[in-house]
Amino acid sequence: MAIDRRQLIIKAATKSFSLFGYKATTMDQVAKLANVGKGTIYTFFKNKEELFDEIITTLIKDMKVVAEEAIDPSSTFHENANRVLFKLLEFRKSHQLTIKLFQEERDIGTQAVTEVIQRVEQAIISYMKGIIQEAIDREEIKPCNPEITAFVMLKLYVSLIFDWEQNHEPLEKEEISNLFQFYFLNGLEK
Repeated sequence: MAIDRRQLIIKAATKSFSLFGYKATTMDQVAKLANVGKGTIYTFFKNKEELFDEIITTLIKDMKVVAEEAIDPSSTFHENANRVLFKLLEFRKSHQLTIKLFQEERDIGTQAVTEVIQRVEQAIISYMKGIIQEAIDREEIKPCNPEITAFVMLKLYVSLIFDWEQNHEPLEKEEISNLFQFYFLNGLEK
């Protein structure tokens, strides 16, 4: 059975980025973790940026799967929006790579990491925009700008989950859902 060297490299790079961050990860480290020669990496990826991009593209696809699994066609827009955002943020919180990237962005401000975080957030916003547009089309919620609405929804969730916890006890899932309903969705409902 042949070893899929490309997958081995991606797995090793993911581990390295997760442990050391983007800036501190070197192709030498990845080669060592993958147990391949450095030249082998360059047969698949021309540089660290391309390798990182591949990993982030996979991460975004995985997040989309998580979001799609959270959707229940028999639920209301509010329930689905809540479930999707919570699952995406849970995913982000539980994946070592995203934890390390957010930490690196906060502590160092590495440009490549900042761009990736924006890409991940844009993917979430884009997905939520579709859910919002469907709810508008079904006349379940008032007409609004779906992209701005998705952006505000995401930022509210991030604030209630991550920012709040910096100086307070974490909010329970139900509390977050109630606050989200109170501050946001009551204004959208017909």
